[in-house]
Amino acid sequence: MPWKEETVEQQRTNFILLANEEGCNFSAICREFGITRKTGYKWLERYRQGVSLGDQSRAPYFHPRQTPAEMEELILSVRINHPTWGPRKILRNLADKGNEGLPAASTVASILKRNGFVTPEQSACHTPVKRFERDEPNDLWQMDFKGHFGMCDGNRCHPLTIKDDHSRNLLCLDAYDNEQWISVKGSLDRVFRENGLPNSILCDNGAPWGNNKQGYTLFELMMMQMDILPIHGRPLHPQTQGKDERFHRTLNEDVLKRIPIRNLIHAQEVFDAYRIEFNTERPHEALDLDVPAKHYRKSKRAMPERLLEPEYDIGKTLRKVNYKGYISIRQHRYYLSETFIDKYIELIPVDENILALCYGNFVIAKINLAEELFVSRRIYRR
Repeated sequence: MPWKEETVEQQRTNFILLANEEGCNFSAICREFGITRKTGYKWLERYRQGVSLGDQSRAPYFHPRQTPAEMEELILSVRINHPTWGPRKILRNLADKGNEGLPAASTVASILKRNGFVTPEQSACHTPVKRFERDEPNDLWQMDFKGHFGMCDGNRCHPLTIKDDHSRNLLCLDAYDNEQWISVKGSLDRVFRENGLPNSILCDNGAPWGNNKQGYTLFELMMMQMDILPIHGRPLHPQTQGKDERFHRTLNEDVLKRIPIRNLIHAQEVFDAYRIEFNTERPHEALDLDVPAKHYRKSKRAMPERLLEPEYDIGKTLRKVNYKGYISIRQHRYYLSETFIDKYIELIPVDENILALCYGNFVIAKINLAEELFVSRRIYRR
């Protein structure tokens, strides 16, 4: 029987009329409509129950795996408050807050996409990176200025960051209007008092950390006086400080693109709140979605009350740096640094021609006596 001229519901209504006629051949009618007897009885039963004879959805009325509306709203609320967080971070944050019955990460991803929170471009570019890290907290800290950004009052803010390499714990996020040593020293003094001393600090080669004129900086001197090794990244190679550089991008995405910073005071208020969130709430991919605070503990090395000059054993060969920053060896003057004026340097022979210059527990330079020139100015532990 042709089905093209009528709707499905009309065709099935005609089937019901024929099937209800007295003395009809039910099997023949089913063959005429191209259906099985089982389907014919199903249509008859639906007609008797007053149910529509049109096609019905095969989807179940209840989806046992469908995310409850309350849970979906909870997921979306976390995403709204943290626009850069992906499914795994959202789930970990909800779990840490005691929520139960959480869906899979793939389900959260579908919820975000369905509600317009994720674009195909964002999905394609997200690739977690596994970075090397120190084995213990406070073995290495990374310190850097993010680079300035403009504030609503027309001035510039220079964020200073200090992070623990092992735990990613953010120890410092300070707002300054400059990148000078006096600002850095103020932050370091506070962070050292709050957390103790690290074994080493990694920073770049520019001011105020390093000196392109071959001298030594007040930062390097202060670190060595507290038995902290100052390490400088390779010039033009920001990957050396990968964790700090990555955090700067995170700060830009999480904070600076979302909140108009009115002035320096407002910047510090925003930074203080974000530092707490970053350390205690924001799951970190490199920590298996733990928060940094769970992996950090304070150093057992307390900051000294005052900085002391190193003590050298009796009989050691010492030279005093003159008022211009020079040191005299075998009637030849070598420029060391004005930072070391009036300080004593220990001379240690390495071989017949190479002499190591040491300040406290650190080798600060090596000299070739035969050629009367420096062969190294890299600082490292003796």
